[in-house]
Parts: sequence; C-alpha cells; structure tokens
Amino acid sequence: MIMMPVSAVLEDESPAQPDAPVDLGPLSGLLGYALRRAQLAVFQDFHRHFAEAGIRPAQFSVLVVLRHNPGLRATQVAAALGIKRTNFVPLFDGLAARGLAERRQVKGDRRASALFLTPAGIGMVARLEQLAARHEAKFAARLGAEGRYQLMGLLHRLTEAAFDPG
Repeated sequence: MIMMPVSAVLEDESPAQPDAPVDLGPLSGLLGYALRRAQLAVFQDFHRHFAEAGIRPAQFSVLVVLRHNPGLRATQVAAALGIKRTNFVPLFDGLAARGLAERRQVKGDRRASALFLTPAGIGMVARLEQLAARHEAKFAARLGAEGRYQLMGLLHRLTEAAFDPG
C-alpha cells in the first residue's frame, strides 16, 4: 500500500474561491440541519429584539412560565421547559439577582421553595411580551397565516415524536 502524505493530497486540490458558494452536500436536505439553521435565524433576531432588556431566550421562557404559573417548584419549571436542573439553578439565580424573581418557602415543607416573579419581574414580562410579539410577527409574516399554522403543527408533531418511547 502506497501512503501519500496529507500535504501532498491537499496540494493537488485547488483552494476554494473566497466568493464561491459553499456546497453543503447532503446537509441542506437533512431535517435536523434545516431546523438548526432556522433556530439560529430566530435566536439571532430574538437577541437583537431583547438586547436592550438583557434577556436571553431561556430566561424569557422562565419568566413567562412563572408569570402564568406562580408558585411552581424549580423542578416543575425546569421539566416544563426541558432545562436540566443543574442549568436551571444558576439561570434562576441570575433572574433573582436582577430582582425579577424570588424563592419563597412552601408552607408545611421547610426544604421546598416555590418560585415567583417580583413586581419588577411582572413589569419586565409585560415589556418582554411586547418585544416577543414584534419578533414573532416578523417571522409569521414570512410564512403567512397558513404557513405558520402548518409549521407549528409539524413542529409539535416532531416534539411529540421525540418524547415517544416507541
């Protein structure tokens, strides 16, 4: 067997042109790749809209869940959002440090605490929901009402399938 040094193989190939389109091969046809690219586009726009508030997507999700479900335990919020418990604690602590959320001891259970928004957190959620509506409208307009409805249905089907043990 004749072995060629890697450098010899690379020298035989011409370098790509800087302005040439990149061939993604089978990537562009893979569902996971397309979903990830779409997620990146949505998250980049989210960061632009929410930069002034200094809120990341996971923080926004926690604030919204607590606004609509005051008094949940940390494990409940983490499970509902698909956040690992070890990641949830520092995430929540950051919101608490900003005065947006707080832990309160559960009556009758000295070891447990319930999570609540502070008045500042409630005000922040109201402001963030307005930002979220503008952010959402931008992407919904690209899809149209029917396209958005179809996409949401398909995404929910994928999510359900991901948790189906069969």
